[in-house]
Amino acid sequence: AAAMLRALRALRRRWDAYKYRFVPWLVLNLRRKRRTLRYVPESSQDKIISDEDVFETLLKIFKALFINDFSRQAHIFALLPEIKCKYLELLTVEQKQSKVNSCDQQSQHVFSPEEVLFDTLGFTVKRDRSSLASAGTGVFVTKGFVPKGTVVSMYPGTVYRKHEPIFFQSLGNPFIFRCIDGILIDGNDKGLSRSVYRSCSRRDQLGPLQMSDETWLTAALQNPLAVGQYVNNCSREKAANVCYQEFDVPGYFPVELKQYLPNIVYSHDIESHLRCVVLVTLRDIKQGEELFSNYYTVVS
Repeated sequence: AAAMLRALRALRRRWDAYKYRFVPWLVLNLRRKRRTLRYVPESSQDKIISDEDVFETLLKIFKALFINDFSRQAHIFALLPEIKCKYLELLTVEQKQSKVNSCDQQSQHVFSPEEVLFDTLGFTVKRDRSSLASAGTGVFVTKGFVPKGTVVSMYPGTVYRKHEPIFFQSLGNPFIFRCIDGILIDGNDKGLSRSVYRSCSRRDQLGPLQMSDETWLTAALQNPLAVGQYVNNCSREKAANVCYQEFDVPGYFPVELKQYLPNIVYSHDIESHLRCVVLVTLRDIKQGEELFSNYYTVVS
């Protein structure tokens, strides 16, 4: 009896360490679509480009989005006036005058996030019906040209560390992405997943400073890169042209630009860098092409 009890306790400990990771999703989704399985051999390096390149790309597009929204950042400028001075220095003399004047007149011409993306990185991406039969929504390069080794989108969602409760969110959810170290990102923009993300995002807001972007849950994206959860897996007919790359947001990431990060941690009380996942192009991609990922990423 004692041996049986010890065996049951050992089984319970193993279950407690495992239950929030794969079981619910595998049972309900493995036979449908293997959207979130990704195996990277330990001997390989899961980096197509350097973390510095990822950081610089995100910084470039987020700064452009912030400047485009300059006249709508008054709440931040009131709290941190030094931020306004910093960004005024990035504007040309002509832009300075027009934007400063328009702050009072509320007449600044604001470009769409897609236009800002095109002007900054030379391409736009958008969700649309996939070219694959029965694949649902996909992601396309709708304008411009994307060179090899470019961050072309981000995988949004709530970030769960090992053993954090994701059981109910995972039921019937094909948008849970597993990182190499077991961290999970729930990129579902509907149902319980949507509610959890919004709750965590508003929990972490510091006064007027938003620590994450909620607009990926809607049709009006503030960050036009936040569509990576809809990139479909490659097939025999459609080879992969992008792959996933994990990126930890450094502590020195500008606080005013965090409003464009489409990720938030589930647990607020654990100190660590925010995990993000970006999609990086494996080859040049032209206008009109759909993005296809390799969920079994092997980097040679």
